[in-house]
Amino acid sequence: MNHPTAAAHAAAVDVSQPRSSVVRVFLAICAGLLFVGFAALGTWQVKRLQWKLDLIQRVDQRVHAPAVAVPSATQWALVTAAQDEYRHVQLQGAYDYRATSLVQASTELGSGFWVMTPLRQPNGETVWINRGYIPTSMASQYQPEKAPVDADDKASVSVQGLLRMSEPNGGFLRHNEPSTQHWFSRDIQALSESHHVAQAAPFFVDQERLSPATTSSTVEPTDYPVPGLTVIAFHNNHLVYAVTWYALALMVIAAFVYVRRDDRRLRLQATEPNSR
Repeated sequence: MNHPTAAAHAAAVDVSQPRSSVVRVFLAICAGLLFVGFAALGTWQVKRLQWKLDLIQRVDQRVHAPAVAVPSATQWALVTAAQDEYRHVQLQGAYDYRATSLVQASTELGSGFWVMTPLRQPNGETVWINRGYIPTSMASQYQPEKAPVDADDKASVSVQGLLRMSEPNGGFLRHNEPSTQHWFSRDIQALSESHHVAQAAPFFVDQERLSPATTSSTVEPTDYPVPGLTVIAFHNNHLVYAVTWYALALMVIAAFVYVRRDDRRLRLQATEPNSR
């Protein structure tokens, strides 16, 4: 009959046996792979951080630079978000108010719509202009059928603003519905096709605000649409991600060192009875 304490002692000795060489090699390989992987991800985030800081600097320079002529049709294929978005541009032409579309917007002034109207330049090329924000209650006043009959005459206007790239495919979980004129993003190609706008640029321009900063308490009914509400913000969490990945790499090393030390202790304990 085995004594209970003896059985417990035998079980404890069995559990504390040192790991085999195969297990030690396997753990070393796993630790090495994890360390290299986490360290590589951390380094990648550091590179992304440098890229993001450079992008922010370049965009800031574009926004505050003097306005330049909007790209012409011969340059449209070369316009990219990386090189041209938020570029300060200017153009002249006549609005085609009967092609106005309202795009759902959420701004510092509240929820409402962006008023998108194509502006036809003297050379025949058209650029969609985001004329600004209106509250939901004013939507009926900006429907195409409310435009005056002579609203698309030769009256020329000058516009300055920021070049923005098209926003295809609608908003989050909401698709544009051109047939019913329900727009959730500024999809320039779809807008142009819906209103049969020819020679339309693949980008649009956010009209800038020339007057002092506007708040919801200072906007008058005659001030709509309210331009200049472009939000220029870039998520920049790359430093946090880099620190996290590097911390995980160090934790892998610490865990591996702990396991090695524990295994060495177990092997020393296993050899002690033989040395007595």
